[in-house]
Amino acid sequence: MPAAPSLETHAGLMDRVYRPQRHLYDLTRKYYLLGRDKLIAELALEADSTLIEVGCGTGRNLIAIARKYPKAQLYGLDASEIMLETARDKIRRAGLENRIHLRHGLAEQLSPRSFGVQDFEHVLFSYSLSMVPDWRAALEAGVAALSASGRWYVVDFADFGGLGFIGKRALTIWLKTFHVTPRVEFLSALEGFSGAIGELALLGGRYAFIFRSSPKLNWEICPASLWRADHSFLIKP
Repeated sequence: MPAAPSLETHAGLMDRVYRPQRHLYDLTRKYYLLGRDKLIAELALEADSTLIEVGCGTGRNLIAIARKYPKAQLYGLDASEIMLETARDKIRRAGLENRIHLRHGLAEQLSPRSFGVQDFEHVLFSYSLSMVPDWRAALEAGVAALSASGRWYVVDFADFGGLGFIGKRALTIWLKTFHVTPRVEFLSALEGFSGAIGELALLGGRYAFIFRSSPKLNWEICPASLWRADHSFLIKP
């Protein structure tokens, strides 16, 4: 089994990927990172609730969330210091420095205490799991960071099953140039388990999916049961 990436190695890769494109990132990604605004609109955050976006990038989502839910306290974690530089600048220009707090780090190493809080009421993964090498550990860290009534959310690429062979093949190859790998085994497991822990919605052509968990205290199963002890994935319930 390959060694888990360190912050230095993965951060270096992400900085190399995004350094030349970070200033155009939000302009270009709006055309194919679909479902983000739909999920944000349906978060229904209560006053003073806390949310962390794991893999927050340029801060685009956090700024949108802050504007829609003006009493929420928001946090962001990202492995790329280059992207965080852009995020800090955008957040400063939006006048949201007191409501959005950022840290540099790996998704797999998420710790609420590094942000000075005990836990988070909401954990969001927006097109980040498809870029995290150890995405299973990232999910486990996110769920572990939730409060007793917390919820977690994922919007990401699906399996492109409705786009035809050529469309699926071309899109998969193109995404690999950005070190993006759709987590089709995660989607398959969610399709089997989602009713026990939340709600799954697929976008057209199975291009992307949105998952919203129910409150933690209402889960019929623990999400950790999606993984075996050896971290092999349970494709079917």
